[in-house]
Amino acid sequence: MVKMEAVATEVHPMTQSTNRLFDELAKLMTDAAGAAQGLKKEVDTVVRSQAERILGDMNIVSREEFEAVKAMAEKARAENEALATRVAELESKVK
Repeated sequence: MVKMEAVATEVHPMTQSTNRLFDELAKLMTDAAGAAQGLKKEVDTVVRSQAERILGDMNIVSREEFEAVKAMAEKARAENEALATRVAELESKVK
């Protein structure tokens, strides 16, 4: 019976050190994941900033400007077609 108690006592300290090791490892992994997430946000910010700067330097129009010009072109095309039809009608009356 003494040997069993001795064995139980020997296992107990090892279990505590193993648990402490796993706790420290889990904490380290959590800290590493937080650091990686912070780094990802910073890289995303830098990349977005650089992309905006490059696009700004290239003098590219914005989506709103593009849509406005597209609407103007569609209106001009419709007016041109209406005028072409009217000219054709007037020409047929002259002949």
